[in-house]
Amino acid sequence: MSESRDALAERIDALPVAEHFRDGRFFNPGVKVHGFFDALKWMRNRRIGPWRPWVDSKPGPKPPDQVDGSALRVTWVNHSTVLLQTEGLNFLTDPVWSLRVSPVQFTGPQRHRAPGIRFEDLPPIHCILISHNHYDHFDVPTLKRLAAAHRPVVFCPLGLAKKLRRIGFGEVRELDWGQAQSWWQMRIHCIPAQHFSARTPFDRNRTLWCGWVVEAAHGNIYFAGDTGFSDVFATLRERFSPFRLALLPIGAYEPEWFMGPIHMTPEQAVEARAIFEASTAIAIHFGTFVLADDGETDPPERLRRALQGGKDAEQFWLLEEGEGRLIP
Repeated sequence: MSESRDALAERIDALPVAEHFRDGRFFNPGVKVHGFFDALKWMRNRRIGPWRPWVDSKPGPKPPDQVDGSALRVTWVNHSTVLLQTEGLNFLTDPVWSLRVSPVQFTGPQRHRAPGIRFEDLPPIHCILISHNHYDHFDVPTLKRLAAAHRPVVFCPLGLAKKLRRIGFGEVRELDWGQAQSWWQMRIHCIPAQHFSARTPFDRNRTLWCGWVVEAAHGNIYFAGDTGFSDVFATLRERFSPFRLALLPIGAYEPEWFMGPIHMTPEQAVEARAIFEASTAIAIHFGTFVLADDGETDPPERLRRALQGGKDAEQFWLLEEGEGRLIP
């Protein structure tokens, strides 16, 4: 007799004693991530680069309802929210449509531009990939809207399933690093990332963070979530290369002494793409919210300089908000 859904949920939700989990908290093996007092030092000495108060731009065109067969279409909404369409299925990564990414909507990091696609123009969403619980990646108001309107399956790292079910999702797949589950004709892998989690001053690292690999017949897709430069990239090459597409963060890296363990620079993102041999990479996690000290245009400018004259230039794309492209 097959395991009941409730029993399966109960088992998956149980946090294991693992090489990256101890005394109720997760950690990055072999990597020191700066803590509370380092954060205070950064906050006291912040020098934020320039940002325009608001970028007035029209939303991109409505995406197609579906993309069939081997075709792969990607639309960058902005920040880390990406619409992936292939084999008749539609994915969203870390969906955020709220004005602010904070516990409340009257203070906290605020958008400097609107989402590149209107929420009402989304095609039917079948699957959501959540990388971790930071407010700019785990946006409860947006997730509630998606649960009510689309009822997708959600893949999340350990510790987030109960909250997602309370939000209204009926099918939640909660995975640890190295675990995978089949879904339709694909296999979804939970991949280590070098980051941390927190939504309050008291719950740091109580839930896991991760990246995702969608293993598909017509080419693998990597969504890095938030991560510092890591030896995980060499492992990805050995296990999943070649990648058809990689979604790589390039922003929130300043000051590098503080952000370096948890956020890649644009130059590191270029190196990462080369390491795991992605045919196409797309830059994410920049230009929407002030989360660190780099200015609005610093990440794309540094990425362009890193790509200038190199063979990576044709393989690492900077999309406009709401821009959709077919991936070779």
